[in-house]
Amino acid sequence: MTQTVFLEVQLRSDVSAEDVAAAVRETLAQTAVQPGNESLEVLVDDADPTRLVVLERWATVADHDAYVAWRATPEGAAEALGTVLAAPPVTRTFGQTISLD
Repeated sequence: MTQTVFLEVQLRSDVSAEDVAAAVRETLAQTAVQPGNESLEVLVDDADPTRLVVLERWATVADHDAYVAWRATPEGAAEALGTVLAAPPVTRTFGQTISLD
């Protein structure tokens, strides 16, 4: 079953847009090459540009679980992103859908 993930991120307001973009790109470049990652998209809140949602698609729940486990290791730590966060990210996962037929 495909896993869709919304990662809600609150950025520090005292960090430049260039530093934020660099941290996001570095972190998501690591994410993009993980087994089972199908797509990544970064959405910026129109009303508050310090709020982002990273939309991730994973081939399976197990692929996403393996990615989360990797991020919890020293090798997988998202250090660059951590320097621009105002608060811990909030992760929301979705696996079930409602048919519109």
